[in-house]
Amino acid sequence: MANHLMKTTALGLIAACAFVGGAQAGGLERAGYNIDLLFDPGQYTFESGVVYVAPQRELNNVVDTNTTNNSVGGGNLNGRPTGADDSENYFVPKIGFKATLVEGVECLADYSQPWGAHTKPGTNWAGANQNVETKVNSDNYGLTCSYKFDVGPGQLRFIGGGFYQEVDGFKERIVVNPAILPGGLTGLGRLDLEGDGYGWRIGAAYEIPEYALRASLVYNSEVKLDDITGTLNLRQVNGTFTNVYGSTAMPDSLEFKMQSGIAPDWLAFGSVKWTDWSQLESIPFCAVGTTSCSRANQATSLDLVYRDGWTISGGIGHKLNDQWSVAGSVTWDRGTSQGFGAQSDVWTFGTGVSYTPTKNVELRVAGAVSILTSGSSAAVVSNGVTYGDDVSYSYDNDIAAAVSTSLKVRF
Repeated sequence: MANHLMKTTALGLIAACAFVGGAQAGGLERAGYNIDLLFDPGQYTFESGVVYVAPQRELNNVVDTNTTNNSVGGGNLNGRPTGADDSENYFVPKIGFKATLVEGVECLADYSQPWGAHTKPGTNWAGANQNVETKVNSDNYGLTCSYKFDVGPGQLRFIGGGFYQEVDGFKERIVVNPAILPGGLTGLGRLDLEGDGYGWRIGAAYEIPEYALRASLVYNSEVKLDDITGTLNLRQVNGTFTNVYGSTAMPDSLEFKMQSGIAPDWLAFGSVKWTDWSQLESIPFCAVGTTSCSRANQATSLDLVYRDGWTISGGIGHKLNDQWSVAGSVTWDRGTSQGFGAQSDVWTFGTGVSYTPTKNVELRVAGAVSILTSGSSAAVVSNGVTYGDDVSYSYDNDIAAAVSTSLKVRF
């Protein structure tokens, strides 16, 4: 019975709950990396889906703590509102195709958007000299293969693959030109950037289909963005438009997943993931032509000051009959902010339903509610550098809602 459960809808429900539950993870994570389709029992399987997330993060008690009339201070904005809505709704799509090439050898080609962010408090708040709008997008194209063979009562599977990643985005904030007196000229400064790079993954899994048991450990490498190009637009402030460059790396991660049948038509699952967000502290951008780029000679920077992310989740799946299955999950994601920024711990409660009208078609819908816990942001010191001394604010417990739909076809 457990074997039948694993080969029908429970596996898809686990993926659906993880997909909708992970959309509020820390750092710049949106969908992260997910290769669960590689384990689908079909010879050829196509899957597509999308998750829609509606976060509601409100910033309160905002104080412009650097009121100096220069490009860093941005002038005194304390006459503006002391609260702002920092969040924007977003979609996260995915698509994948898995094929069994020969017995024991399977490959997955997929497209996803692992990273992203979008905050838009606007200009009418006291912290506009720190952020007016920030947006990050990503596109990831992956190819992952595995080889499995019999070991003891189950099968051991070795996993390896690579992916190509594109990242782009922009940031806008209020900037002041102190050369124009009295009071200086206040305008909107904008940084645009884009870069790309390659990564790889390696892992292993052990499966005992009779008990719907699978344990997997997968490592995803960092993606070095060695040649980020962009522009710094200060035309509203001092009439300049500068080509800039920089470099960074998107984080590596390590994830352990496990599932097992626990009773007829019942399945338990869980996972633990570490993501190396702490490497994204501050990314300097320098004018093209500068021989080397560092904080000492930067034209501007993107300050994040993250700490490593940890995500722990668990849940239960249940097959009601041959066509319907349900699942529920709980996820805890450790906030990556450490006194600067609004990324606190997140608790997500997800549920999903799967409908299989035929053995070759599966439709899934999942929903989730996330509790974004409270905190505050102010000046912090990291590696001898002070960040966040321009604006301080607090935020209460907030809510985010998400829903996902997906279609899987086997042939």
